[in-house]
Amino acid sequence: MMETEKNGNILMHRYEVGKLLGQGTFAKVYHARNIETSQSVAIKVIDKDKIFKVGLMEQIKREISVMKLVRHPNIVQLYEVMATKSKIYFVLEYVKGGELFNKIAKGKLREDPARKYFQQLVSAVDFCHSRGVYHRDLKPENLLVDENGNLKISDFGLSALAESRRHDGLLHTTCGTPAYVAPEVISRKGYDGAKVDTWSCGVILFVLMAGYLPFQDSNLMEMYRKIGKADFKCPPWFPSDVRKLVSRILDPNPRTRMPITKIVECFWFKKGIDNKLIRKNMEIKGKVSALTNVKQDVTKVTNLNAFDIISLSEGFNLSGLFDDSEKRKETRFTSSQPASTIISKLEDVATCSKLTVKKKEGGVLKMKGENEGRKGVLSIDAEIFEVTPSFHLVEIKKNNGDTIEYENLFKQEMKPALKDIVWAWQGERRD
Repeated sequence: MMETEKNGNILMHRYEVGKLLGQGTFAKVYHARNIETSQSVAIKVIDKDKIFKVGLMEQIKREISVMKLVRHPNIVQLYEVMATKSKIYFVLEYVKGGELFNKIAKGKLREDPARKYFQQLVSAVDFCHSRGVYHRDLKPENLLVDENGNLKISDFGLSALAESRRHDGLLHTTCGTPAYVAPEVISRKGYDGAKVDTWSCGVILFVLMAGYLPFQDSNLMEMYRKIGKADFKCPPWFPSDVRKLVSRILDPNPRTRMPITKIVECFWFKKGIDNKLIRKNMEIKGKVSALTNVKQDVTKVTNLNAFDIISLSEGFNLSGLFDDSEKRKETRFTSSQPASTIISKLEDVATCSKLTVKKKEGGVLKMKGENEGRKGVLSIDAEIFEVTPSFHLVEIKKNNGDTIEYENLFKQEMKPALKDIVWAWQGERRD
């Protein structure tokens, strides 16, 4: 049974843990129920020791970061992350219907249901790409189907963020499942994550309609050869539109491979599509564009990438998941004020608290006390992070000196003086 807090099968006083749904080398997945809301969830339990031993810490961090970044109707939602000394817990959306793989294992699907799953898959993948996220391991085993017959992408453990690209703009990690992997990944020459995902979508469409893989061989090298040359044949029952679509997606040349933007314009793809799905995708992607295309504030502050935003957010500070050492004394608050206003206010507060201020580039202020304390001169850092140009996160932490002296100064003088620019303190509810 999974590790829980004292009361039998109750985890963190919040979830009643039930049956085991599945397990792998490093994790087990259980069905659970939220005690307060009665909502069914899936809890993925990861053994810290195992992931440390095999060097998977960054992969787990990436999975958390990505899953909080990609909220879409056809992607399994990550609700929260919790941890104990030995375990990490992902609380996930519970998808009752199981893997799409189980449906395909029974044989090929009819054209309409195959098209519906493909539409939902492409919609979700297109959304991921709009957020700079590439799954890199798309296959039927990582596609779930809910009780309403809707597809949900899961398992972002091998995904990559746009920041992972090298100077050539390409990804270089060889990953994925052989039968679904694009030829440029096999060649190890660097690849475009979006085009690799598109190839996998093409293989999945073929499998949905055919009931078997386009590239199969008991000899792995021979299978790689077939993938490299796109050596496959569509079965006779494929409609001509599907033959053309699959052939254009499974193009071994990534430069001429059909992109998702063109797939969604195909007549066969658009037939019978759920207009709500299109509107929802455009709405979500529109919000992303609005955040990424606004002008930058003239004050230079640190821009947060996808992982930074997640790791600094309440409930998703990942340092405690992987580091059991004593935490640094730090406090964070959010503000809707411009960076220049925040900096001015911090300077005023420091002066009133008899601290000298030294500015650094990137929105960092260093504040020092005048006198020697029990553990040296008190030193405080304040760093401003830009989430969007109109929304900032500020981190204040003790850099040197006595902790009690710092806490008294912060609680009695600094915190009350900052209230005019604070939108919310981390860990406190906003009125």
